[in-house]
Amino acid sequence: MKIGLALPQYDYSIAGESPLTFATLARHAQAAESYGYDSLWLSDHLFLDIKKYGGTAEPQGAFEPIATLAALAGIVPRVRLGTLVLCEALRPPTMAAKALSTLDRITGGRLDVGLGTGYYEPEYAAIGMELPSPGARVQRLREATEIIIALLNGEDLTYEGKFFSCTGAHLDPPAQQVPRPPVFIGGKGDKMLALIAEVADGWNTCWVWTPEAYQARAKVLDHACESIGRDPLSVERTLGLYALVGENEADLAARFARLQQATPAGVLDSMSLGEWRKGRLVGTAEQVREQAQVWSDLGVTTIIVGAGALPFQVGALADVAALAEVLGSGSDATSTATSG
Repeated sequence: MKIGLALPQYDYSIAGESPLTFATLARHAQAAESYGYDSLWLSDHLFLDIKKYGGTAEPQGAFEPIATLAALAGIVPRVRLGTLVLCEALRPPTMAAKALSTLDRITGGRLDVGLGTGYYEPEYAAIGMELPSPGARVQRLREATEIIIALLNGEDLTYEGKFFSCTGAHLDPPAQQVPRPPVFIGGKGDKMLALIAEVADGWNTCWVWTPEAYQARAKVLDHACESIGRDPLSVERTLGLYALVGENEADLAARFARLQQATPAGVLDSMSLGEWRKGRLVGTAEQVREQAQVWSDLGVTTIIVGAGALPFQVGALADVAALAEVLGSGSDATSTATSG
């Protein structure tokens, strides 16, 4: 199994640093690459609040993912770089395809493209758009994904949909990867899983999942594939999970206490370690390895680590290093990474 890291991206991502600086983001990317991570990921919001997690409703600043990944490409030359996931409404699909093909060239063919419907109503208001209904968002994503994939495939595309159209669109220069960068979709509802089966290379969901709940959703995806004659095994499955590992229970408890201190008020204040373990990749080294094997047995090929208690938060680089060592990715993580 491969492992990825959700990089710090928001003004809440690193304790004591707001606004977040690119230097800090880049330092975390370089550290993760040195620890042996296989991929690094950024999400896509104009800004984001953490009210639904128990934190503040005040909008937090964010780094734009395509520009930021381009900047990281020359800083971290080995790892794959991905979007988790691009919000369909923020870019016309033809322009998204153009930016992504350019980014694939800048990264030397190391791009993974994640796409999603979007859900965060304040940023829709910020771009002067009403949040579409769930059904409309799925249809918009379908059309956008079809356009992006066709263009990344090198087609000269004329397309007429309900929401998007283009005439004679093409990418010059094309993406570097052959046949093209892989495209996956993030989501978990029945309609989203049917869309994934029909148009995408892969599926992602995150950040809190039990194996039982995940397996139930995976079966829906499998059935959607089978209903159209697609081999379910042809859909790559990546999974984002909040994660924390300790050498033993005492070390794990100390790390959790540190994470509580590093996390914005209201998110972890009243939560115990026992409660927080549920649905997350959390435990001693042996326990985390056993959990990772369960996910592998369920078909997950990459676990994307959320090394905090919020999306794209990092509690401590020591925890990022410890997770890399325990999950067995790469040989550069030191044997003392789980200390401290």
